[in-house]
Formats: sequence, C-alpha cells, structure tokens
Amino acid sequence: MRSKLFVPAIRPELFAKAMASQADAVSFDLEDAVPADRKAQARAHLVEFLREPAALRKTIIVRVNASGTPDFQADLDALAGLPIDLINLPKTESADELRAAASSIARRWPQPPGLLVTIESARGLRHAAAIAGADASVAGLQLGLGDLFEALGIDRRNHANVHAAMYALRMAAAEAGVYAYDSAWGAIEDEAGFRTEAQQARALGFLGKSCIHPRQVALANALFQPTEEEIAAARRIVAAAAEANTRGHGAFVVDGRMIDAPYLRRAQAIVAAADA
Repeated sequence: MRSKLFVPAIRPELFAKAMASQADAVSFDLEDAVPADRKAQARAHLVEFLREPAALRKTIIVRVNASGTPDFQADLDALAGLPIDLINLPKTESADELRAAASSIARRWPQPPGLLVTIESARGLRHAAAIAGADASVAGLQLGLGDLFEALGIDRRNHANVHAAMYALRMAAAEAGVYAYDSAWGAIEDEAGFRTEAQQARALGFLGKSCIHPRQVALANALFQPTEEEIAAARRIVAAAAEANTRGHGAFVVDGRMIDAPYLRRAQAIVAAADA
C-alpha cells in the first residue's frame, strides 16, 4: 500500500474517480472532511457506494469518527457488514480505547476489517506501542503530523522534528509487529515538501504515504516502490539463501556483505513487494 487517497465521504461525485486512480488504496473519510451537520448524509452516500461492486478493486479504507463519540457508533451501525478492508481509527490515545473500539467493530462484521490506527497526539505517541499491541486486528499505525505538530506549535518544516516523530512511531509499530504509515501532506502544490517527507518515511521503513489529492499518488507510488537496484540485490540474496540452506549454512556472503536472518527477511519483503 504505497499510496492511499483520501476522499471526503460527502463528495460522492469523487468516489468513482478515486477508484479509477493509481492509488493502491482509497480512504473514504467520515471524520474531519465532513461537517458535523452532514455526517448522516455522508454515511448514506458511502453505504450506497460500498453496496455496489466496485469497477476497480482496491484496498478499501474508511476513516470513521473518533471512538467514544456518538458519530463513531453511528458510523459502525451504518457500515456494518460492508466490504471494508481497513477501518482507520483517528485520535487514538490508549490501549483501553483501542480495545473498546475493536470490540465494537468485531460485533458488527462476521470477519471484522483490520484497523489502521492514527496516532496524532503526544499521549497517543507515548502509548503507541501498547495501542498497536492491544488487539490482533491492528494492522498498522499511521502518523498524523498535522494534528500532532500544529497543536503544539512544532515546525513541520524542520526535518529533525519530523524524523523524531516518525522514528518513535516506527519503533512502536515494530515492537507490536505491525506496519507504520506516513501522514498526509496538506500543501498540494508543494511537491518538493511531499517528496522530502516521503523520503524520510521510506528511509525509516514506512509502508507508504497518505495522499489528499490525486496528483500526489504518482509521487507516493514512485517513492515507496523498491528501485530496480534494490530488487535485483534482494533477488540475489534470496537465491543465495536457498543455495546456502541446501549446504546447511546459516550465514552467507552476497556482493561482499555477510547476510544472516534479518537481511534475508528484508530481501524477501522487497521481492514480495516487487512481485506484487
């Protein structure tokens, strides 16, 4: 999931366009992109769309309203049983909160969607590892830099600030064995800013980046796709591992570098991503 494109659920005229885009996933937004007095209308638009077979199958994500709010329960009641791959839980701050939300979701689906949990507060970041490990349905942690930084007056243009938050989230995700996903970049015209932040995220092992406009999708896809050189090197490692295994060797040398289990797992992941 190199890219996921946000679509306001109150804009049904954009649904088919989003599904026809090059984004790996489409994230229908019932939360911040929908005014309070139009939540019910947005739900109705989304339910109608999800009940019809999609022309182009993608990973379907729905960002619901924050757990503990009346709109959260209304979202789940409306969406119950519909074909959704991931529910994006915003503003999550504790493991207890996560478990309660997961329980509410599980009651409404025979096979519940996975959870993509957005971390966008200081408290949430401090508890991120516990949140990620609180329920088996958690697939990944997503960083919400807009809410996290703006509320605290932190300069997002400062790369050290961004790196610190990304690193903390990545380690929390790693501790729980889930993926880390990057934040959206709000300045649509600022391609250089999007690229810089995405490159930082990729260097830290993030899976992909959120997009708020279709023009950002191609950038995310390119930046989070393994390069030809990376793929070729990974294939050499995987091939060498198969040969080493037949000889009973636990470690081996490829391109002058000693390779053992962690490097092999990374190479296998790159090959799998390239083949997909």
